[in-house]
Amino acid sequence: MRNTTNIILPGQTIGIIGGGQLGRMMAIAAKYMGYRVNVLDPTAACPAAQVADHQIIADYADLDAIQELTALSDVITYEFENVDLHAAAYIEQQGKLPQGSFALEVTQNREKEKTLMEEANLPVPPFSIVKNGAECEQALADFPFPAVIKTCRGGYDGKGQLKIENREHIAAAIEFAEQHAYCIVEQWIPFDKEISVVFTRSLKGEITFFPVAENDHKNHILYQTTVPANITNDVEKQAYEAVEQLAEHMDIVGTFAVELFVKGDGIYLNEMAPRPHNSGHYTIEACTVSQFTQHIRAICNLPLTEVRLLESAVMINILGEDLEAILQAMTRASSGFVHLYGKDEAKSKRKMGHITFIGATMDKVNEQIQTFEEAKQ
Repeated sequence: MRNTTNIILPGQTIGIIGGGQLGRMMAIAAKYMGYRVNVLDPTAACPAAQVADHQIIADYADLDAIQELTALSDVITYEFENVDLHAAAYIEQQGKLPQGSFALEVTQNREKEKTLMEEANLPVPPFSIVKNGAECEQALADFPFPAVIKTCRGGYDGKGQLKIENREHIAAAIEFAEQHAYCIVEQWIPFDKEISVVFTRSLKGEITFFPVAENDHKNHILYQTTVPANITNDVEKQAYEAVEQLAEHMDIVGTFAVELFVKGDGIYLNEMAPRPHNSGHYTIEACTVSQFTQHIRAICNLPLTEVRLLESAVMINILGEDLEAILQAMTRASSGFVHLYGKDEAKSKRKMGHITFIGATMDKVNEQIQTFEEAKQ
């Protein structure tokens, strides 16, 4: 049950399920404001635990650990969407999960996600749900190509999906469906660009939007986010209106992100995340308030801060293979805000941190990026 009157003030304790980089940045924002922070994560000294007051080392679905976290915390949030729904329901029943469990239930399942968007009359690509190879073959018999088949549960950064370019790829799609059993087939949108809208909504229904971000990917992993996005005023208006409609339809609380495709003068909603998002990291330096601080304010039932973009920004992810060069560049270049997440091992394609460049104009930002790139050589 949501408690719309209880206010959590600094000095009280925020519990975070998940100890990765998003949990770390939530914890930093909370500690900056004066809160105490408990983290639940199976890995000792995980990124969030390094800046928290206390860590419970246990599996996310361990109900004893969930009960301990709930008892030790005045309010609880999460840094990823694959939270055990039984655990979320328990915390919600104790009145300590202002975000509720519904957003988790929806975003854990692509069928529920797309169906909800469709029911809310939001623009989504045509899709079909298949549960085996035969159903996949039947769905693709008159489906427009190119298409993509994805697992309905799990999958991120391009994992758990397969592009179907034409009829010659149907056999591979059937095999994918047989292997994963519960999948969604969607029309592949040949989009002009991907954008994301990050917003925060309070328990009282107040909503603030961060500037629309433009995203570029490499190997299915977000590489770079640019703000403001290079889109028309009409596309920006469509994006904000669609996302606000979704927020109200789902009764969202906290920071939430929606990824959208831009095609010509129109938009399609792609996926959503019920928590702060990689494409919103630029807000730490470039806005009057970060997505993380605004999230803490929302779940603690504090008024939301006005959002303004202070300067243009580009955020670039730091992957494992980039880390050594980034560290070398830091000894030679003064530009760029480097955030490293404290992960114990730099693996290829693993997000180890990010760097944000800000400037009065995008030309100034690009000059800084160029200087930093030269310093990596």
